Amino acid sequence: MTKKQTNSSHEVAKYLSEAPKAVSAYITDLEQQIQNLSQIGLALSKERDMSKLLEMILLEAKRISNSDGGTLYMMTDDKRLKFEIMMTDSLDFHMGGTSGQDIPFYPVKLFDENNEPNNSMVAAYVGLSGETVNIQDAYKAKGFDFSGTKMFDDKTGYHSKSFLTVPLKNHEDEIIGVLQLLNAQTNKTKKIIEFSSEIQGKVEALASQAAVAITNKNLIKDLENLFESFIKLIASAIDAKSPYTGGHCERVPEITMLLAEAVHKTKTGPFADFNLSDQEMYELKIAAWLHDCGKVATPEFVVDKSTKLETIYDRIHEVETRFSVLIRDQEIKKLKKELSIERDNTLSANEKNQKFKTVKNEYQKSLRQLKKDLSFVKESNIGGEFMSADKKERINEISSYKWKPNGKMQNFLSEDEVYNLTIPRGTLTPEERQVINDHIVVTINMLDELPYPKHLKNIPEFAGGHHEKLDGTGYPKGLTKHEMSVQARIMAIADIFEALTARDRPYKKGKTLSQAMRILGFMKDDAHIDVDLFDIFVKKKIYMKYAKGFLEPEQIDEVSV
Repeated sequence: MTKKQTNSSHEVAKYLSEAPKAVSAYITDLEQQIQNLSQIGLALSKERDMSKLLEMILLEAKRISNSDGGTLYMMTDDKRLKFEIMMTDSLDFHMGGTSGQDIPFYPVKLFDENNEPNNSMVAAYVGLSGETVNIQDAYKAKGFDFSGTKMFDDKTGYHSKSFLTVPLKNHEDEIIGVLQLLNAQTNKTKKIIEFSSEIQGKVEALASQAAVAITNKNLIKDLENLFESFIKLIASAIDAKSPYTGGHCERVPEITMLLAEAVHKTKTGPFADFNLSDQEMYELKIAAWLHDCGKVATPEFVVDKSTKLETIYDRIHEVETRFSVLIRDQEIKKLKKELSIERDNTLSANEKNQKFKTVKNEYQKSLRQLKKDLSFVKESNIGGEFMSADKKERINEISSYKWKPNGKMQNFLSEDEVYNLTIPRGTLTPEERQVINDHIVVTINMLDELPYPKHLKNIPEFAGGHHEKLDGTGYPKGLTKHEMSVQARIMAIADIFEALTARDRPYKKGKTLSQAMRILGFMKDDAHIDVDLFDIFVKKKIYMKYAKGFLEPEQIDEVSV
């Protein structure tokens, strides 16, 4: 065997001995790549914060490619590439993302003033074409404008060389962003090298995963925005339905979340261990917005009943007309008597004058009484905190007056009018109050029909419990404290406080802070609201935080704690 043959045999033997090691190393490296892609895919799917998600994508791309810098652009609605994150390790440069430092650069335009494609800039070209661009040396590249890059290098002393620019495409093959990496490096010497085709493939795979994660997050966010906007639309429709409850559905969530935040931050007392996650806070906010959705089924003439006789219109005007008829009848009666006296030839002049005077006095007396009665009926129609028994009796007396519409004699007031005018408190009859109270039953029934995701499943209980009382005398279910969630108890206080201070109710003026807090204090003593929650409401001055944004200056007075 010749020397040459001997050397060749040694090389073959050496290759055969090392081949398994090389194959094993390749397989190990491939497994590690797959594991890394799986881990980053899982991490991307779990991350909820968009800024963190985008930064995670850029960092992983830099790690895969061992590049010194990178920029992540996101496509805007007007077809521009907005700078989201910029990083360059050797310059200790980090803007956007979680850095807290805004990027001062304008978005990259994809089209010029003449609506021609901006193919001179690499990022714009990739954003338009959807093709990956791998440039070995920016200073030698043809067809792209790197003047801005060169100016940056002149100012910083940096040298931008290799570029890898990859599109981010969603499931509909739409370009949602562009990932650009700068200056690939060797592992040991940090020498700047080009991005290999193998690295390009890995980054493209990551970009595909990243686009899916970003799209999913955007879709979820869009659905949440649509859901929340629809809820607010329902609430605004309910408020618009009645000018007297306008804003109620908007204001109750404000108070609810102020109190919920305060309870969440409490570190002592019965709520020391009570914490609400971001999802639970969101769930409570949605419940607060929906707490009165059942009012869509409540008739307007009941919700808007500003006087006792009001139905679709205020029937007091009919009563006024009847009084006008009675006054007219009295005048006719007077004139007839005067005419009879004038025609009576048996009477002397003095006797006639005396009778004329008597008729006039009787007429004026009856006129004064009718005017007083009308004034009293108008006053009774307004409603108030309490109507005494003697006032109710007077309404009944007035109702017994007789008048003759359409030639048929009948009582002055109908039974329904008497029933409404003698309402002891407010403007609603017990039946009408029940109709309004039933809105919470309708609310619960409506909300129970919705197919909630897991993190919103408690909305019906939170929204449906704001009229319950801790002693079990509330409605509709008569729940006690231990049968109610903390969130429902929070909403109960918010709903009552808003109602007490509201300036747009038909039957009362908005109470001052001190008046509202005093009433809430009584309700606390009567076990109608949660004592410990009310304590936080007072100590953290939730009432004052709300008042500064939603009450009139004259309502904000000193509250004696």
